[in-house]
Amino acid sequence: MPPRRRRELCIEMKEKIPTRFNVAVMLFMACFISYMLRVNISINILAMVEPTNLHENKTLAAAPDYGPRYNWTSTEQSYLLGAFFWGYLVTSLPGGTISEWLGGKDVVTYSMALSAIFTAIVPMFSSLSVWIIFVIRLLTGVAGGVLYPAMHNLISKWAPPNEKGKFVATLLGGTFGTVITWPLAGYLTESFGWVYAFYVPAAITAVVTLIWHLLVSDTPSNHPRIQNEEKDYISKAIGESLSNKKSLPPFLSLITSLPFHALNVLHYGNMWGMFFLLTAAPKFMSEVLGFKLSHAGILASLPYLARFISGFIFGAIGDTARKNEWMSVTAIRKFFCIFSHIIPGLLLIGLTYVGSNPYVCVAMITLSLGFNGASTVTNLQNSQDLAPNYAGTLYGIINFCGTTTGFITPLVVGYFTQDRNTIDEWSIIFTIGAVVYIIPALIFVFFGSGKIQPWNDHPAKTVSETVDVSTSNSA
Repeated sequence: MPPRRRRELCIEMKEKIPTRFNVAVMLFMACFISYMLRVNISINILAMVEPTNLHENKTLAAAPDYGPRYNWTSTEQSYLLGAFFWGYLVTSLPGGTISEWLGGKDVVTYSMALSAIFTAIVPMFSSLSVWIIFVIRLLTGVAGGVLYPAMHNLISKWAPPNEKGKFVATLLGGTFGTVITWPLAGYLTESFGWVYAFYVPAAITAVVTLIWHLLVSDTPSNHPRIQNEEKDYISKAIGESLSNKKSLPPFLSLITSLPFHALNVLHYGNMWGMFFLLTAAPKFMSEVLGFKLSHAGILASLPYLARFISGFIFGAIGDTARKNEWMSVTAIRKFFCIFSHIIPGLLLIGLTYVGSNPYVCVAMITLSLGFNGASTVTNLQNSQDLAPNYAGTLYGIINFCGTTTGFITPLVVGYFTQDRNTIDEWSIIFTIGAVVYIIPALIFVFFGSGKIQPWNDHPAKTVSETVDVSTSNSA
């Protein structure tokens, strides 16, 4: 093919691919990176410490040589697994407001760049003290805490209402990050040593950060390469529900908003189930079910692969239901709680009855988190419904509360498994997770909403404009 014709085809293809598709891909990749640096410690730590069989209460004789090993206690390991989430809390709360004022693009750029640096230096300091690694992991969490609120800020500006589900589904890039990272970390550890399970993710993050900076902008209006037709389409689709003026979030209205509190509770239940499996699944599959380290990483990632696939499927179904007006937005949010929370909780209860059959346990966990992919239609999208102007702030607040489960669940696991580490202790842990899944869903069904709240609107708008916008966007 002549070079000129090749260039023409490239230009034609570029014009056919919407710019918002490229932005969505980068949202996916940023979330992928976030979880890659968040979850690698769950596998890496198994190769960094002296392996101990808690059931027999003795150190195993032949530990594989994956690099230096450290005599960190079970409690210290729990602190390390939770350290990221302590730091994550610090910036998750203000992350949305920071993004609304400074712009989501730069916030995410600095978040990924700093996270890459902190991940790369872990091997350099690991021999000095467990608490130095704790601080580094905590700082990684501080850097990462702003990322998801910034994602919601960008989605509110780039996603037409009938495409919200697909855009929110890109946040499952984090889930895919787990799917890839655990087997990758296991392979790198067994093949080259655990230090490379830190270096390689850090290098990948550096590359993605550069691409992000080149391809993403805060809004369609200031993107240098977007077509005018697409820019106009997004602007008209979003309508007047989104203000271009910057204003402080209506915190007093948030405090008194029952639909917001219902969302907060629903998101907390979702995060408990997800972070519990995130931090504990490799330990359960390696030490209780008896899988090898690399196999544990692969099997522990299967539930996240199921969640990743089902998240896009449920997101598309939700968009179709909204576009065709099969149900109101509120009804969609509440109905899909059956799949995102109630069924996953029931499956965790089922785990307490299947005993120690390893493959049945893996199947049950996979189904549980697989159905939770419907969260792209429930708690992950509801902040966009309630207040598009402050979607980042809302998500920052609920993520702040939900992230506490990231360090609570390892402590719960550590408490119940400190003397014995058998299926009996894990049955109690799974039952607790089921309760925290199901009760928030019931609360949301009674008190949740999918309508734009009056406090979303900029003070310059009138009450009549608020009603018109709410009606048009809740169809």
